[in-house]
Amino acid sequence: MTDNTATPPNPAALTGSAAPPQPTSLELEQNDYSKYLLYSRSEILFILRSVIQKGCMLTVYFDNGSHFFLTALLAISEDGDWLYFDPGSDAEINRQALAAKKFLLTTMVDKVKVQFSLAGLQLTQAGARKALAGRTPETILRLQRREYYRLSTPIANPLKCAVAIPRPDGSPTAMESTVLDLSGGGLGLQMPTDLAGRLEAGTLLVDCRLNLPNEGLLATSLSVRNSFNVTTKSGQNYLRVGCEYVDLPGTRLSMIQRYITRIERERKAKAAGLE
Repeated sequence: MTDNTATPPNPAALTGSAAPPQPTSLELEQNDYSKYLLYSRSEILFILRSVIQKGCMLTVYFDNGSHFFLTALLAISEDGDWLYFDPGSDAEINRQALAAKKFLLTTMVDKVKVQFSLAGLQLTQAGARKALAGRTPETILRLQRREYYRLSTPIANPLKCAVAIPRPDGSPTAMESTVLDLSGGGLGLQMPTDLAGRLEAGTLLVDCRLNLPNEGLLATSLSVRNSFNVTTKSGQNYLRVGCEYVDLPGTRLSMIQRYITRIERERKAKAAGLE
């Protein structure tokens, strides 16, 4: 198994009236959130290792939500195929869990909701302690919407987005705009202040193109949600335009999430003196 330096808590299994929301409310089971599913094995393992490193607690639902317990992810096997969980201290809940066929697990990692399902759990050993083992999931829901996290883009090498601003007669004005921030729900653009009248809330910007380094070209339409004037400390004036993606495919959302994750990882490594 992977050698993990973080020592996870040893939570007891819990039941009772103070139960978390039932699994029917979990986004993983709702089609509206399918675009937030990740299929890349490297991304899935990266997220699961983050769960271990940060000591995140997971809620495990089974038997259609009639039972649940709290646990911690203890380790991941060297080949990445198996996950090892703390079984908790309630023997009866552990017995019921071992007989169940499906589990829904949910947690928060850096304020980002993470959910996945397992087909079964079995009792095993994780080093010197007992553990529940389950196969690594093939998909994970990583719900990184605008309200969860927004990345301020690099200043030294700013991202540029090609947009077409509609004129009053409907014809487009092609231009390149600096991306101020980026999230799984939308982005902020820096525009000339004289375009304020053409970038009101609800304005549709079609066929916008953004090149994400090491990820590829992101092509999407944008809907303007808000715009306002900004004056910098140096006296520069510009229009900040907040936009939302329109019908963004799940594969394109995964590109954005990978880019955000990589930039944050690089920034944290630099801050820690590792680069």
